[in-house]
Amino acid sequence: MFIQHLLRPHIAKLEPYSSARDEYSGEEGIFLDANENPIGSVTAAMYNRYPDPYQKKIKEKLAVIKGVKPENIFLGNGSDEAIDLLIRAFCEPYRESILIMPPTYGMYEVSANINAVAVQKVPLDTNFHIDLEAVKKAITPQTKIIFICSPNNPSGNLLSQEAITEILETFKGITLIDEAYIDFSPQASWLPMLEKYPRMVLIQTFSKAWGLAALRLGMAFAHSEIIAVLNKIKPPYNISKTTQDLVWDSLQYERFKNEMVERILEQRKFLEKKLTAFDFVEKIYPSDANFLLVKMRNAQNIFEYLLSQKIIVRNRVKVAAGCLRISVGTKEENQQLLQTLQEYVNINSKKIRLW
Repeated sequence: MFIQHLLRPHIAKLEPYSSARDEYSGEEGIFLDANENPIGSVTAAMYNRYPDPYQKKIKEKLAVIKGVKPENIFLGNGSDEAIDLLIRAFCEPYRESILIMPPTYGMYEVSANINAVAVQKVPLDTNFHIDLEAVKKAITPQTKIIFICSPNNPSGNLLSQEAITEILETFKGITLIDEAYIDFSPQASWLPMLEKYPRMVLIQTFSKAWGLAALRLGMAFAHSEIIAVLNKIKPPYNISKTTQDLVWDSLQYERFKNEMVERILEQRKFLEKKLTAFDFVEKIYPSDANFLLVKMRNAQNIFEYLLSQKIIVRNRVKVAAGCLRISVGTKEENQQLLQTLQEYVNINSKKIRLW
């Protein structure tokens, strides 16, 4: 394996659990091998048999949509499962580290902390772009995985292709590019570059553009040897039959997914235009995602007022000073948000006049 030297030694030698469906993957026969209930389920639907542990049917369809081979795909219980498994596979606890670029998706650090893996932090610059020289200086022999979120969460912007390319070509560990929001971006995915960069891992999700957040299915794309490691250490049946069936059905409607993306992008443009009219809005950061990061005066007060009116946005003041992250809603939801913000202005202007 070309990644043998990067793996934790005991993971390289690990004998994986062999499930009943590893030993027989056929769909026909009298199944007396997995200690399942032979009679059926307590519900009307038949859930008494274990699901396909490798989700072959979904991967075959997904491979066509994504332009990769099925052996380059890992499916996890959300993208978080792939993040956790990669850290467990490649990072030795108390000895090795990951590198992240805050502000960014919080689960990279949480997963590292759970696994007792150190976290190196190289902040993005003031415009939320990669500080490439600082990243290169921070890399040590103990750095095993670099996490890059592009489009970035919470800022929403794509990160520099040139900077990412430099990292891919010079860093000797695993580079993970999180593309959870790539469907909303004008830039194409890094998927066509899988063969060129065998130590690159891409993660995507069904939670955003596909509208399947409740099903918790994430995708990882990588060299087949990396995928084999993830399959080796994952739980035997990590994706339920219900999720597999519903996602399989959803994959037949890619056109509808694309139509929803266009509607969200239209509303993102509308929301951005309307928000700029408020005096308390200091800056709306460029977004290539399905949300806007908005810097506001009195952001905490505005957050609390919106919450009191049952409009829930994400308070990001602790990771991006003075900022709220606003997911793009439906036309009606966005209009209600804008109306409520105007009510906030009216209430506070009256207070000022009274004073």
